[in-house]
Amino acid sequence: PRAGGGARRRGALPGWSPAPVPPPTQRLRCLAANPAARLRVISGSLKAPLWLRASFQGLLFSLGCAVQRHCGKVLFLGLLAFGALALGLRVAVIETDLEQLWVEAGSRVSQELQYTKEKLGEEAAYTSQMLIQTPRQEGENVLTPEALGLHLQAALTASKVQVSLYGKSWDLNKICYKSGVPLIENGMIERLFPCVILTPLDCFWEGAKLQGGSAYLPGRPDIQWTNLDPEHLLEELGPFASLEGFRELLDKAQVGQAYVGRPCLHPDDLHCPPSAPNHHSRQAPNVAQELSGGCHGFSHKFMHWQEELLLGGMARDPQGQLLRAEALQSTFLLMSPRQLYEHFRGDYQTHDIGWSEEQAGTVLQAWQRRFVQVSVRRSKSTPSPPATLDDILHAFSEVSATRVVGGYLLMLAYACVTMLRWDCAQSQGAVGLAGVLLVALAVASGLGLCALLGIAFNAATTQVLPFLALGIGVDDIFLLAHAFTEAPPGTPLQERTGECLQRTGTSVALTSINNMVAFFMAALVPIPALRAFSLQAAIVVGCNFAAVMLVFPAVLSLDLHRRHCQRLDVLCCFASPCSARVIQILPQELGDGTVPVGIARLTATVQAFAHCEASSQHVVTILPPQTHLLFSPGGSTRDLLGQEEGTRQKAACKSLSCAHWNLAHFARSQFAPLLLQPHAKAMVLVLFGALLGLSLYGATLVQDGLALTDVVPRGTKEHAFLSAQLRYFSLYEVALVTQGGFDYAHSQRALFDLHQRFSSLKAVLPPPATQAPRTWLHYYRNWLQEIQAAFDQDWASGRITRHSYRNGSEDGALAYKLLIQTGDAQEPLDFSQLTTRKLVDQEGLIPPELFYVGLTVWVSSDPLGLAAAQANFYPPPPEWLHDKYDTTGENLRIPAAQPLEFAQFPFLLRGLQKTADFVEAIEGARAACAEAGRAGVRAYPSGSPFLFWEQYLGLRRCFLLAICLLLAGTFFVCALLLLSPWTAALIVLVLAMMTVELFGIMGFLGIKLSAIPVVILVASVGIGVEFTVHVALGFLTAQGSQNLRAARALEHTFAPVTDGAVSTLLGLLMLAGSNFDFIVRYFFVVLTVLALLGLLHGLVLLPVLLSILGPPPEVTTPAFCSRPAGWGGKGKGRDRDRTGGAQWPPFGVPSRVQGLPQAQHPVLDQLSHPSPEVTSPPAPRAGGLRWELPPTLPESFARVTTSMTVALRPPPLPGAYIHAASEEPAWSPAATPAASGSSNLSSRGPCAATG
Repeated sequence: PRAGGGARRRGALPGWSPAPVPPPTQRLRCLAANPAARLRVISGSLKAPLWLRASFQGLLFSLGCAVQRHCGKVLFLGLLAFGALALGLRVAVIETDLEQLWVEAGSRVSQELQYTKEKLGEEAAYTSQMLIQTPRQEGENVLTPEALGLHLQAALTASKVQVSLYGKSWDLNKICYKSGVPLIENGMIERLFPCVILTPLDCFWEGAKLQGGSAYLPGRPDIQWTNLDPEHLLEELGPFASLEGFRELLDKAQVGQAYVGRPCLHPDDLHCPPSAPNHHSRQAPNVAQELSGGCHGFSHKFMHWQEELLLGGMARDPQGQLLRAEALQSTFLLMSPRQLYEHFRGDYQTHDIGWSEEQAGTVLQAWQRRFVQVSVRRSKSTPSPPATLDDILHAFSEVSATRVVGGYLLMLAYACVTMLRWDCAQSQGAVGLAGVLLVALAVASGLGLCALLGIAFNAATTQVLPFLALGIGVDDIFLLAHAFTEAPPGTPLQERTGECLQRTGTSVALTSINNMVAFFMAALVPIPALRAFSLQAAIVVGCNFAAVMLVFPAVLSLDLHRRHCQRLDVLCCFASPCSARVIQILPQELGDGTVPVGIARLTATVQAFAHCEASSQHVVTILPPQTHLLFSPGGSTRDLLGQEEGTRQKAACKSLSCAHWNLAHFARSQFAPLLLQPHAKAMVLVLFGALLGLSLYGATLVQDGLALTDVVPRGTKEHAFLSAQLRYFSLYEVALVTQGGFDYAHSQRALFDLHQRFSSLKAVLPPPATQAPRTWLHYYRNWLQEIQAAFDQDWASGRITRHSYRNGSEDGALAYKLLIQTGDAQEPLDFSQLTTRKLVDQEGLIPPELFYVGLTVWVSSDPLGLAAAQANFYPPPPEWLHDKYDTTGENLRIPAAQPLEFAQFPFLLRGLQKTADFVEAIEGARAACAEAGRAGVRAYPSGSPFLFWEQYLGLRRCFLLAICLLLAGTFFVCALLLLSPWTAALIVLVLAMMTVELFGIMGFLGIKLSAIPVVILVASVGIGVEFTVHVALGFLTAQGSQNLRAARALEHTFAPVTDGAVSTLLGLLMLAGSNFDFIVRYFFVVLTVLALLGLLHGLVLLPVLLSILGPPPEVTTPAFCSRPAGWGGKGKGRDRDRTGGAQWPPFGVPSRVQGLPQAQHPVLDQLSHPSPEVTSPPAPRAGGLRWELPPTLPESFARVTTSMTVALRPPPLPGAYIHAASEEPAWSPAATPAASGSSNLSSRGPCAATG
């Protein structure tokens, strides 16, 4: 052979000096005889990367061998440890509190929320239950008596709801919020005091029907709001009770005749009072005119319901008069659990049930659920679901056993079917089943560990993580199982697991570490729910990694024992029916000489029979005479017997055509040749460049936001309500909170300025022009001005003098007591101030020394004004009862309130439809508070928009930071483990393209950017490593030209990467059946797109980039020793170097060329080092790659025509023992007989237990 000259031209490596070329036989045995020569080869190439990886592979090899030796113990202990961790799920806590899920811990909002809770407690002042009515036909006007009649029916039905709990009956009148109940010990007044219900029916007499209070007086019918005239009643009760204070209270609140003085919606109603304006005319009122400007509760002064609270979809004429509306809304205010508990604590109705705050909360939730059920069943209105929203979150967070079991059964079926083979000895169906079950246990143990660490579960944990972790974990299972079946021939049985980990452990470690780093980086997103999800995902990936690296090799070792014993796959208790080894080698003609790269084939015209001689216990393969043997490039006994492609057949097992095809065959013979053509590369680069450009445009379409309607399942009453509310009543109650740390008394002007600045924001709903601002400071000042006016009148008329106020009015007496206060503890009273000072000065400010004393009096004397102000003072001012007829003088001493640490101004935000609207309102509110801070007032906004939308102020910045840090971390990890910054840079480039493209596709799909897509986008970098690093590592460690190395990498990674992608998609498939559209859109769709992008980038774009820009090979075969002794051979020269622990060929280099020296393989030489001394085809055009050879066979092929018996050594059967001391040389053309004759080339080995 003339390969020596070509080898001399090709083989020079840096640092290696060529020596005189020895004869061919010596060249074939040189590395086996002198291992130092191989070390010189390595030292002449990339020393550090190869040696460091060799050291790591040596550790993995030792680990695999140790696991195989003790596979039973490892499996038992592993299952025991994972099972023990899985028990931690018993203490798992599912968090459903929206504030705990969405408010960043330690953030500005979190600190403000904590401050509010410290001052006011956990509960709000009240909860609300809303009822929305929309027209049957789109655009229909609801401002008609008929539509309001339907609304009355729905609201009346809902208001009569009762629930029975703890042996008591609970109705609306018992649990509703009653604003400003006076401090008067009168049971009748307390029972009659109305609930706060914001409804358009309050413009009419029918609004009284919603009030359930009643009282009884002898000789009169039951007193209800439908027949109650407060003025007339007080006149009747005047002689029997002292109600002067209550009368003044009603007068100040402008109660008047309450409901009986309002028009009847249906004047034909028999109960319509005679005092109604349209009682006698019997004419229906003009609904639009009556509702114009809003409605009033029983108090005209303090209970004004603006139009925006009652009507939706309003239309007006050019003069601003209300013409029509498309929706009606009624809001029932209920007490908070704490208020309900305090209200009934010590009451005779609850003394026998152990009344508690938890029971109060249960009563409220039961009533709200019943409210929703009754409203939906008996009317066309849509009730609000505050209680059922909590139920939705609970249901959303519960694990769906059906979907989890279905998803895992689907994965079990896929793994079993994918790994089953016609050859029972090569089938791994049981391994697939065990691998999926092991991953399921690892997921459960990871979640159990999270529970033990105190990481709360949430909806993302329970709905998504089990399926996502399953898909990711099974990827590595497929990789190890695929590599285990491709063990190099000659590998001792006891080293099979070690060899498998040695070849694949680096890849598994790299992908798992990157996934963990990705999820830990995603924890930078400042949302507790997503941070918990990211940490849990990282921990689960870590448990999967431990299971795959420690426990699954034990499963593979046990399956190897099953194969050695020739048992059936899955049904391992039964022996295989295909035990007799009869291999039929199908005739295959070379045709025109075309040899696809990587295919090693022996073509024969005979049948070869392998049997075990009973006398010598040898396996002998016999070829009958008249044989035409053609050894093609890369031919080997292993390829002859079809270990990888399933052509090894059993006695009774007929070969099927479909059994010859698999993904590796497709990648080797069809996909790689097509992909690596020059024109195909150009097309791939153009298409992916176009996809990237289109994605950059799509990225500009992505909007921020996450609507609540996206979270709630479509078709439910909750979704209908939220949709109607968002469309017609996009109002949000917020408050401007003022903290402690400054003097309220001396900062009144700054407080007024802050209110004015906040009221001027575009999103703030302004009060009617006829109504004063609804703030405690305005109400307090106005009340002082009113009693000052009463004092001035009484003083001028002489009813109040310097020494007496008893003849004056109640308000005049209150003003008298306040005017003489000095604020000095030593001399608290000064009567000379009665005529020298005013309660409010000319600038509209309250004297500082009078501020806290007057606050005590106002809180105690004006309950309706205090309730309307919603001030929520802390510390609360002390109670003080005014006694006009006190003769001791003690009533003149008024305790001053403590300096305020908490107070608030209520506001309504409107027109907030898009996230940009919320962000604008939040920024304006924050700017107003910052301006007030410069004036010495400490304030912050509070409300749901500031809790759940403030995250968008810095979400994109946080997202970009996390992505950049993650890409940098991925580059560092890949460069560290691959020891090739060049390769790491290409991987990071592909991952960055995947992230940009996924972001752009989200824009085209209409998926908005919120914390959840951000986590998926960040995690996509880690998940994308699963699709890229295997190909990159295979390319990095392969030999030959760029194209050949890319083809080799595709050949050996196409199947596991594809199986991994399919397994990920199967794991996500069950998410498509979720009842929550949110799960389908934001998880299933996004993650499915991610898996498809990863598959395309990993198997199409990355190989093309590597073939063009890839780094040089780490190992180059020297010329005079073109392969290490033992490549596919026997004895000491096997694939693993026993001195250094490194694998030869290096990790990832396919060991397919075993029949001939590599220097005598024209196809491989053409792709790597063309030699003029070897017959080779013409040079390809334009430097391209030709994948076919000319019809004329090159001289390096050997044609044998003879009558002979040839024994070919088959690959070792599972369990067969290989003589380590064998020194038989590998077959070479020089040893092939060239003339006809008989020759016995039989080689024998022990039959062992396989028979």
